[in-house]
Amino acid sequence: MSLFTMDNVRKTFAHGEVKEEILKGINISLSQGKITALTGASGSGKSTLLTIAAGLQTASDGQISFEQQELTSMRSEELRQIRAKDFGFIFQFAHLVPFLTVQEQLDLMLDTAESPLSKQTQKKEIKQVLELVGMWKRKDAYPASLSGGEKQRVAVARAIIHSPKVLFADEPTASLDSKRSQEVMKLIQNLSKERHITVLMVTHDMDMLDFVDEVIEMRDGKIVDKKNT
Repeated sequence: MSLFTMDNVRKTFAHGEVKEEILKGINISLSQGKITALTGASGSGKSTLLTIAAGLQTASDGQISFEQQELTSMRSEELRQIRAKDFGFIFQFAHLVPFLTVQEQLDLMLDTAESPLSKQTQKKEIKQVLELVGMWKRKDAYPASLSGGEKQRVAVARAIIHSPKVLFADEPTASLDSKRSQEVMKLIQNLSKERHITVLMVTHDMDMLDFVDEVIEMRDGKIVDKKNT
């Protein structure tokens, strides 16, 4: 049984009287603990698909389901709760809060997700996750003192600290050099397997496909190819 599905999803934008269909009947099924990469040229609809899947914008038509719940018919507050508790997000840039330490970035995420864990358990979880991403020794550092690779490692830790079921990543390695990109993708791959996190990721970097389970190629708002790696 699929954890997450998109059924005949469409997205149309209106520019005055002109309408442009960005997504043209998208069908996707994601399994637990698998990493799926969305590829294709700029303008193919990858990022639009990702943001609609993550509930950050609405589809014009079609159905999106998560754990047999239909997201497309949910009220905004219900959808917000799912985004906060069950979804994680990584973007091209880390977008860390500049006045919070590494440890405080994760504290804030747990508060946002309304974590049911006790404060003592939260502290243990933060330590464990920062150790997993190799950033525990920098727990008291502020973003300004971190390298690009370190910032993205913190962004990964922040995205998974509340144990999301689905992780959405939009070009998570685009701002990094080749070595750091490999390190971050290996980290995402390991966390996906260890914590059974489903990952949907947009990437232009073909080298990153070595770390994924499935590749979906898009062109002009349509899926033109699907293959397992």
